[in-house]
Amino acid sequence: MGRYKPPAPAKSPYITQTGYAQLKQEEQGLWVRRRDVTKALAAAAAEGDRSENAEYIYRKKELREIDWRIRYLQKRLPALKVVDQLPGNQQQVFFSAWVWLEDKDGSEQSYRIVGPDEIGMQADYISLDSPLAQALLGRSLDDQITVETPSGMRQYWIVDIRYDEDR
Repeated sequence: MGRYKPPAPAKSPYITQTGYAQLKQEEQGLWVRRRDVTKALAAAAAEGDRSENAEYIYRKKELREIDWRIRYLQKRLPALKVVDQLPGNQQQVFFSAWVWLEDKDGSEQSYRIVGPDEIGMQADYISLDSPLAQALLGRSLDDQITVETPSGMRQYWIVDIRYDEDR
């Protein structure tokens, strides 16, 4: 009897225009790469015994990973909602905002709130679904927030909010 694994919670469907363009570009690049991997796989298969052919086994695995990512992007891209307009009140934190936070020690950190599909694109991007982003949404300059982190409760003060594409 297998173990039941409940489905993961649904991700937010929001994405910035830049993030959407990067995902589309990734999908197109995967199709080109798939063509090359398929040719290499056919050449490896022509060498004979496939059970001990490391090149064949590697290419099959690579092709499987590419196909998985292409399938994911083909399902995910049509479901995404591109947010390309700035909010009416830019003094509050909303989607796509750059937010500068200061902790009680006086050290500052900056984050940009983006969709969950964009968080790997830059180190300082955080997902709209993350606890920190959820605590920030709707807050204003000089507001204090409290967030539970793996190391305990942390307090931050919002010291700057911007909506530029780059900081």
